[in-house]
Amino acid sequence: MEKPRIVVTMGDPCGIGPEVIARALSLPEIREICRPLVLGDLGAMERAIAVTGESLELRTVSAVPEEAPTGHGVIQLLPLSRLTSTEVEYGKPGIAAGEAMYRYIAEAARLCVSGRAAAMVTGPISKEAMNRAGHHYPGHTELLAELTGAREFVMMLAGERLKVTLVTIHEALKDVPELLTYDKVLSTIRITSHDVNRYFRRNPRLAVLALNPHCGEGGLFGDEEERIIGPAVKTAKSEGIDAVGPLSADTLFHFASQGAYDAVVCMYHDQGLIPLKLLHFDDGVNVTLGLPIIRTSVDHGTAYDLAGTGTASARSMTAAIRMAAEMARVKSEE
Repeated sequence: MEKPRIVVTMGDPCGIGPEVIARALSLPEIREICRPLVLGDLGAMERAIAVTGESLELRTVSAVPEEAPTGHGVIQLLPLSRLTSTEVEYGKPGIAAGEAMYRYIAEAARLCVSGRAAAMVTGPISKEAMNRAGHHYPGHTELLAELTGAREFVMMLAGERLKVTLVTIHEALKDVPELLTYDKVLSTIRITSHDVNRYFRRNPRLAVLALNPHCGEGGLFGDEEERIIGPAVKTAKSEGIDAVGPLSADTLFHFASQGAYDAVVCMYHDQGLIPLKLLHFDDGVNVTLGLPIIRTSVDHGTAYDLAGTGTASARSMTAAIRMAAEMARVKSEE
């Protein structure tokens, strides 16, 4: 089978995105499984190669190339911005950088929707800078859903020992109870089951978490379990989905990390990401489920304190590219 074309977006050129891309694409194992193409800024990529000290040759292209570059140590870059040195100052993304981040993501989505690329992998962005540039999205997930026309989507964070999906994503904690609905919980369970079954594990077993301590303690600490989560789980089971819950988050992750469940459906952001990053801080992968395209990402931020030092770990970027390539292989065989 032909190696899949994977487009890799630089993310914030003022952060560690370019550096972790350089490190990941220097690995022979990545070259063996895919044909990567970086979407980003030429100056930022040249700087990243110098900072990391990787022996890489950077080749710019004006369109998606049909062939992978011959020889090892070559990065193909489709330059979509020409930022000045002040516009790519480490840790100080301005409006120009925010606009560039949006452009990289939009072009990657377009290439995937059109079939010119098999999958996209995204570097970390500054949501603040992108919003200042006029693109008002809480993160990649919501932006990609709009760009691809997806009405229902789910954020999943994945590692070898644990996979978690989120019913609510980037929301204030005080708003979560009002945002939880029977339809939203059921939709998250359905999408999680469908895509985990498609790409990762046949007939997955899902654990669905409670919102409140001790599953609400019979209504003493809240009734979302009885009104919303429990009925959604019951419906999912009636549809043939192997789901159990609601379960208490304080004990569930011990068993999930031991392999008792293939994925855990969580009610809010930190409920899932704290245990995920405890186990997979360096090699976790962010995957958007429910899209018509394949999208994976690093599960860390721009790390401005590390930008320019050449010391940022590329394990998450490497894992994200590897997972995207494997998902593309599975999709091509369907």
